[in-house]
Amino acid sequence: MKGYVYILASKRNGTLYTGVTRDLAGRLFEHQKELTPGFTSKYGVKTLVWFEEFDLLTAAITREKTIKKWPRQWKLNLIEATNPEWLDISHYLHGL
Repeated sequence: MKGYVYILASKRNGTLYTGVTRDLAGRLFEHQKELTPGFTSKYGVKTLVWFEEFDLLTAAITREKTIKKWPRQWKLNLIEATNPEWLDISHYLHGL
């Protein structure tokens, strides 16, 4: 079963949230509509700025745990390598 690791941001260089899910479009909807109380709703972290797809959910979980341990600058570098303008890339989810 596929899995996704994703990073949400409140704004460019703002608060970051790293997560993992089987259903990225559905999980993003939950974050954006603040359906689940918690970190992302408290800090307004709703913009999808980076994601990575894996064939196995277990591989996605391993990658998420690794990224969460990284220094903040490494996460910023990861985002800016593919999304230097910090655009909302949720439109890429239509094909998932």
